[in-house]
Amino acid sequence: MSIAYSGAQVELREVVLKDKPPAMLEVSPKGTVPVLIDIDGTVIEESLDVMRWALAQSDPDNWLDGLGLNEPLISTCDGEFKQWLDRYKYAVRFPEHEEVWYRGKAETFLATLESRLTGSQFLNGPALSVTDIAIFPFIRQFANVDLTWWASHPYPNVSRWLEELVTSELFSRVMKKYSQWRDGDPEIPFPA
Repeated sequence: MSIAYSGAQVELREVVLKDKPPAMLEVSPKGTVPVLIDIDGTVIEESLDVMRWALAQSDPDNWLDGLGLNEPLISTCDGEFKQWLDRYKYAVRFPEHEEVWYRGKAETFLATLESRLTGSQFLNGPALSVTDIAIFPFIRQFANVDLTWWASHPYPNVSRWLEELVTSELFSRVMKKYSQWRDGDPEIPFPA
């Protein structure tokens, strides 16, 4: 979303993590996504760093002003919340506790967001910010673990915020389906 927002143009390689292409592993042996290779050959392997790169190209609404990506809420999401989210999503891999226990741990962060969104359209006020974009994918993943539970959860502000982002033009622009990339496939300009 940051790449599309910035107006930067990149070449997309859709990767299936169960079938990582050798070309990807050559530039990024850790084998995680996203991976961005800048025109100068610099390899960027972390989501927040890709966001930083995109916004360095262009930041029309000054998302990086103030705390930008150093917002403590982003750090909490990227650390503690992601830990509980992964255990909630893949509770079978973490049999020490039940899925609902992990969900409860993750809900601490949801309660923080709920409070922050009380009387506010977005996490930092009336305008969309880098904080929203950095946190949104993880809340979307959380909601999708158990849609029945999510539909009746006690977080109306978070739900409204999530729905606004899921139905946004920016999200629609970037969430297209692409075929798995294979070495030698033609370049796919992104965003389209």
